[in-house]
Amino acid sequence: MSLPSPLNARLVWLTGLSGAGKSTLAQALQQQLREAGRPSVLLDGDRLRQGLCADLDFSPQGRRENLRRAAELSRLLLEQGQLVIAAFISPLRSDRAMVRDIGGAPYFVEVFVRCPLAVCQARDVKGLYKKANSGQIAQFTGISAPYEAPDTPALMLDTEAASVQACSTALLDHVLQGGSR
Repeated sequence: MSLPSPLNARLVWLTGLSGAGKSTLAQALQQQLREAGRPSVLLDGDRLRQGLCADLDFSPQGRRENLRRAAELSRLLLEQGQLVIAAFISPLRSDRAMVRDIGGAPYFVEVFVRCPLAVCQARDVKGLYKKANSGQIAQFTGISAPYEAPDTPALMLDTEAASVQACSTALLDHVLQGGSR
């Protein structure tokens, strides 16, 4: 089935390390879109892990399946003309390429939420880096598992250097201007 082409049908995929600000920016974008009268659907990696993907582990295979399911759900929403905001670490370029292929390349907007590992570790609101550094969490992205930054994201937001407001405004501007790729 081919995807519709309404203005709002887009998959805005935020990728970055844990603690970089993906969920915060996704929520801010959704709120700004709501205020502008533009509905959207927010898919957050942590939330999907609590339900739809609760049966998956954090092995490379489990992570890939988690992203595949998120991409399939995104595609269903795109087929309904929805603007989908997705916040997932999605550490591997190959997995993000899979998401792009499933979700529909013309509708996929890759946003790199850049933040140095040291800053993410200092933020560590969930205590995950502390656990990963002490060996309690295996295969933790940025510590014992790789994170491959996007080569050519549609947009790069530096959450160390810019405020949430500045980053979310840049993201909103990009989305409203029909930004893609």
